[in-house]
Amino acid sequence: MFDLVIANGTVVTAETTGAADLGITGGRIAALGVGLQGAETIDARGLLVLPGAVDEHVHLQMPVGEFCSSDDFATGTVAAAHGGTTTIIDFAEPGPQQPLVDALLARRAEAKGKVAVDYGLHMTLSRADDETLAQVPDCIAAGAASYKLYMAYDRLRLDDGGLLRALARLGECGGRALVHAENHHAIAYLVARALAEGHTGPQNHPTTRPAVMEAEAVHRLLALAHVAGTPVVVAHLSCALGLEEVRAARRRGQTVWVETCPQYLLLDEGAYRQPGFEVAKLVMAPPPRTAADRDALWAGLAAGEIDTVATDHCPFFFETQKVRGRDDFSRIAGGAPGIETRLALMYSHGVRTGRLSLRRWVEACCTEPARRFGL
Repeated sequence: MFDLVIANGTVVTAETTGAADLGITGGRIAALGVGLQGAETIDARGLLVLPGAVDEHVHLQMPVGEFCSSDDFATGTVAAAHGGTTTIIDFAEPGPQQPLVDALLARRAEAKGKVAVDYGLHMTLSRADDETLAQVPDCIAAGAASYKLYMAYDRLRLDDGGLLRALARLGECGGRALVHAENHHAIAYLVARALAEGHTGPQNHPTTRPAVMEAEAVHRLLALAHVAGTPVVVAHLSCALGLEEVRAARRRGQTVWVETCPQYLLLDEGAYRQPGFEVAKLVMAPPPRTAADRDALWAGLAAGEIDTVATDHCPFFFETQKVRGRDDFSRIAGGAPGIETRLALMYSHGVRTGRLSLRRWVEACCTEPARRFGL
């Protein structure tokens, strides 16, 4: 007899869909069958039974300049649980000269006693000097097997040489690289030009981070990954041009995984045409693109060219944090929520509309992120 049986539901996995009972012992699934007996039974008749969702990309209590993202490990993980997400992966970001393992342990201490779901940590790799890269094996042994690399943001980005060295080292050590691909120099130029011309409102945010420069960064990343011989994950892809670069790399035989987010599947650039400062709520990087980009992402997700849907959850309070950029859109704290709504949004706008099958929904939101990051 099992501790708990979830009976009479429709079990959905990435491979199959069908009526079955789940037998659970010690908090783990022990059997899948029919007519299972348990000390406790939950009747799931008429309901879908699926694996806990995994959000591979969240930023809880993340320091950004003078601010910290508004969800901490407690509120953010409770929100995740409410939305059906049972595992999140956040980030450990080392300070200047801080050893990687020290940063990992410090971030775990911040989360201790607060998290309501299972969690893991990617390590942010913002330095690619020999001393830092020599620490990667110990950091992997300590439990951080995946690494976030940035091609934008002054305090985080690696130049091309650093990116190549980091990718090569991760390939040698078996680490997984998750990369934010945007062209830092193009963004800096376009932001400075917009502000010099008096374009200070948040409506100007998307024009300073154009899709063509995201695609250029994806192209450059994949070229460097090809030289390094290292598989990579392209984070929060937002545009069709970037997906074309991924297709080209895969044709070369490269292993590339792609993550997108609900905001790129459900919003488009028209949202930035609203008047007033409320548009600041939509400041995120990269920004949502055109309706055609959105449609291309849906098609890529359905076809399996886009592997997963994460959130890049990084909310800030509008009235006390985002408002600091009222006179300069480049100072608006960038990021948006999503940790609680992702699974339901992908069901409503994906499965219910016929864009995604039930199995593909589960694969993209539950199974594939767990598989890719070794959960």
